[in-house]
Amino acid sequence: MSAAFPRVFRVRQKFERPVVADVAAAVREELARVGIAGRVRAGQSVAITGGSRGITNIHIILKAAVDFFHELGARPFIVAAMGSHGGGTADGQRAILANYGITEAFCDCPIRTSMETAVIDQTPEGVPVHFGRDALAADHVLVVGRVKPHTELFGEHQSGLMKMLLIGLGKHEGAKIYHRAFVDYSLDQIVRSVGRRVIEKGRILAGLGIVENAYDETGLIRAVLPHELETQDRELLALSRQWLPRLPFDHADLLLVDEMGKEISGCGMDTNVIGRKHHEHGPAPDEFPKVKRIAVRSLTEQTHGNATGLGKSEFCLTRVVEAMDPRITYINVTTACFPQVGMIPPHYATDRELLTVALATIGLTEPPHAKLLWIRNTLHVEEVECGEAFLPLARGRSDLEILTAPRELEFDANGMLARTMAALGANE
Repeated sequence: MSAAFPRVFRVRQKFERPVVADVAAAVREELARVGIAGRVRAGQSVAITGGSRGITNIHIILKAAVDFFHELGARPFIVAAMGSHGGGTADGQRAILANYGITEAFCDCPIRTSMETAVIDQTPEGVPVHFGRDALAADHVLVVGRVKPHTELFGEHQSGLMKMLLIGLGKHEGAKIYHRAFVDYSLDQIVRSVGRRVIEKGRILAGLGIVENAYDETGLIRAVLPHELETQDRELLALSRQWLPRLPFDHADLLLVDEMGKEISGCGMDTNVIGRKHHEHGPAPDEFPKVKRIAVRSLTEQTHGNATGLGKSEFCLTRVVEAMDPRITYINVTTACFPQVGMIPPHYATDRELLTVALATIGLTEPPHAKLLWIRNTLHVEEVECGEAFLPLARGRSDLEILTAPRELEFDANGMLARTMAALGANE
């Protein structure tokens, strides 16, 4: 225990919580609703996209889609659709899918992860339209993906079904050229320009959009026909914004993050949660929350060393840097044309040293009075440890439940926090 650090108390946030009770049934009902059975003949092949995001229930969703097509007598298979992730290799992308439980044994179909593409068209901007050869060989393509705000890019189409047509099905080669195009043109322009040509020439059967609630649960599954993809992508994005998790307060001196990783967010930490979508090290004038410093404590196992987004933080533990795979990280950040998010911040061996240094950089506020927020990751912010300075603000908030009295931060003999955020919650 030490007076050099703020005491903390825990709050539980209350968010809107729509939940799909039976995910597999919802997939079947949605595919049936849009008339897929009338468009697929027995014996035809159907490529179903499997991406690199850590989407809740994604293995169940994909298997349900596979089962639906099997019942029609079709020949479904899953195709890796994740741009440069997994080091831009077939084996790396197969390993990512397996980490999510997406295996041939579970899904009862082949999984194809070739990185080869064909150029099927060119946009008016002169951008070649890449399309994965595995998907191109299929009679139909079902585009499956989560719809949510992107961590770096702006527009009516962000992370969603339309973007999967480009970055996912375009493989590494497509991802490279499209991200370069985003530098010269708006995201919306390139997404629409490329996406329309993919819909026209890529045998797109339908999209299956997923929207998650603030508790990292499946909140909605919606099937959309090709001519609806643009409008439905926009509508689902608006809904996702409404359901996004958020920090309990709009201002903080220090945000301590237990873990970051690609399965949590494309940028390791969701910039829509931490308030750094516009700039790497601070919010835009009209952006909230406004967090002065961010410190990261670990990388997840599922990120496979990909530390994309680490450059959004000011500090981290040395173990984060040691767990980072520079090759995989740098392939990802340079493909996305955001090399800055792969930069390594000052790092320290222990939590005690990390907090001491970070709290000395927040301005004139003395460390015991710092507005500290401590989260597990940006997907799970329903419970947050808060510095005691927030206590007067938390009292009387109908959307916050105060779970504990303020208490000292506890360190072990090695100077590490005695428990993680998640462990603290489990033991209260």
